[in-house]
Amino acid sequence: MTHRLLVHTRTTGYRHDSIPAALAAVGRFAGFTVDATEDPAALEGDLSRYAAVVFLSTSGDILTEASRAGLAAAVESGTGFAGVHAAACTEEGWPWYTGSLQRSRFAGHPPYGPGRVLVEDRAHPATAHLPAEWDWSDEWYDFDPCPDPAEVHVLLRGGQDRHPLAWHHRQGRGRVFWTALGHADGAYSDPGFLAHLRGGLEWVCEGRG
Repeated sequence: MTHRLLVHTRTTGYRHDSIPAALAAVGRFAGFTVDATEDPAALEGDLSRYAAVVFLSTSGDILTEASRAGLAAAVESGTGFAGVHAAACTEEGWPWYTGSLQRSRFAGHPPYGPGRVLVEDRAHPATAHLPAEWDWSDEWYDFDPCPDPAEVHVLLRGGQDRHPLAWHHRQGRGRVFWTALGHADGAYSDPGFLAHLRGGLEWVCEGRG
């Protein structure tokens, strides 16, 4: 089966130089067809032809009221959603996005650098390939509040306080996957990270219903 993705990369805040590499990497995943856009109007109306919407290092306020309504209706009715890296600092003034879709708020990050990721779930498609501890370099996003483990299933932890870095949950009938990783170009040629991202995308798409 081929899954159709609507991949949104609009930014009104910081724009990551890695967006072209990220978009190219997702476009090379077997089993997916990608429609890439930076037009908010692409999220208006019926999105049922898509297995999932992906916000790929989006930032700032990027949607209109009509596209907000389209995204919320799609996820609530069963379309998957994946948020990658700076998607966590997108639409911060929209309560449905931060409260229901993300279940957290971005609170900054230290400078890009090396760290260690702790894998909480070794069975999920996004993490099954990873060792129990994974050495990685990234922007180590902080969240306030952190996603509540009672509301989301935490996949990865990291940072000084070992807060969640990747998680999933359901919103309405839609599956939702978040990963805070993916800052640099090099992430999108790294086999471990690519398998993490692809596994998350497969998981949200397979829940379409």
